[in-house]
Amino acid sequence: MRGLHLHVDCASGAAGDMMLGALLDLGVPLEVVGLALDAIGAGRARLRVTEVTKGGIAAIDLKVDTSGELEGANRHAHGAVHTGHEHLLGREDRGRHDRGHHDHDHGHHEHGHHEHGDHEHGDHDHGHHGHHGHAHYHYRDIRARILAAPLTAGTRRRALDIFDRIARAEAKLHGTTVDEVAFHEVGAIDSVVDVVGTAAALDWLAPASVSCTSVAMGHGTIRCAHGVLPVPAPAALEVMREAGAVVSDGGIARELCTPTGAAILAHAVTRWDAAPTGRPVAVGWGAGDADLPDRPNVLRVTVIQPHDAGLRTGASPDTVWQIDANLDDMSPELCGPASEAVFAAGALDVWWTPITMKKGRPALVLSALATEAARDRVIAAILRETTTIGVRFAPRERLVLARRTVDVATRFGMIPIKVASDGAGIENAAPEYEACAAAAKQHGVPVKLVYAAAVAAWDRGRDPGAGVG
Repeated sequence: MRGLHLHVDCASGAAGDMMLGALLDLGVPLEVVGLALDAIGAGRARLRVTEVTKGGIAAIDLKVDTSGELEGANRHAHGAVHTGHEHLLGREDRGRHDRGHHDHDHGHHEHGHHEHGDHEHGDHDHGHHGHHGHAHYHYRDIRARILAAPLTAGTRRRALDIFDRIARAEAKLHGTTVDEVAFHEVGAIDSVVDVVGTAAALDWLAPASVSCTSVAMGHGTIRCAHGVLPVPAPAALEVMREAGAVVSDGGIARELCTPTGAAILAHAVTRWDAAPTGRPVAVGWGAGDADLPDRPNVLRVTVIQPHDAGLRTGASPDTVWQIDANLDDMSPELCGPASEAVFAAGALDVWWTPITMKKGRPALVLSALATEAARDRVIAAILRETTTIGVRFAPRERLVLARRTVDVATRFGMIPIKVASDGAGIENAAPEYEACAAAAKQHGVPVKLVYAAAVAAWDRGRDPGAGVG
């Protein structure tokens, strides 16, 4: 299941809880998500996972306990700079702040809990005066928390990219800076659980590619502290616009896609197209909260083993952009942070090449690969984080072997091996460095010993008659 293709069906829209629920239903271990939530200071105990039936479809329903605060939280009192449109950043159901667990009777559980179809909001107060005294988490603090947390490198990169997308959309909509975007206390806890949990699940699956035909957004209006706004929610629509996503109305007068759901899809999807021809390996369903009148309120994720009869190699062709910048005046100390920033902007790969420039000056080329949707963000990150005054970019054709991840048992514990194969005899395998480094630290041995043990275990698994070694 790991390292294959994912296809996401969003006929009922998308939200963070729906995506995470579908990934857990696929078979992502709950422990993977729990470890990430513990690392970020949210704690796995906040997550409630149950199975429900929506329109005859059994799906995973997630609830988040939003009582208390994030461990080691750096909060700001109400009145600090924030967007004001809290239906985009936090829970709109202000009447339930003090209940701890939120009873989600709205469409999707974060970033937009409104009854949109008939605009009847009951007795809930959606204005700011209903929550004076609640604190806000500025995005800069959430980002610092993610950077400092003992997450896997992949989980950290994915979580930062998802949050960055939401913050960029909010900053643009409200005329503020990304750092000053503020999440209401409850919405921040909810968002951290959904975003970091989903990032960890995607990192564990390590999909070779992700497709989605279109996302149902809904229509109508939503009421917030500043009055009536149109559906799709402005932040969700801005996230989708920036990503070059494909959206549809969905035929329902209510908000179907939340900003968090939009940001997760914008991060994960590598092509907005129909599912590829292939063998379905696993299917997961994530439940939304409302009961929709004409369809199950669910999101589906399918793991597909692609089949390409034309190539007959198991390799998947696609087009990416290569972006290059020559640098002859940049301190080597800045190279590491620059690489991280380019990865966070959505680059598929980043590397440095030593060159000699005019007058014999030693220099470096910073290169990155990016999808069409991420190209401009990657270019912006290179221009912002390095000393270059310009970049070059061009499309590059590539073939990508189908990938999967296999766990092997060693005397240092279970180590994941990433395996790339063409289905016709070619097979490349490499242990995951982060897992090897963690095991080496735990057992007090060099990383190379763990690496060698993992390779040997993989070889034994391919040839059961081989010696122990």
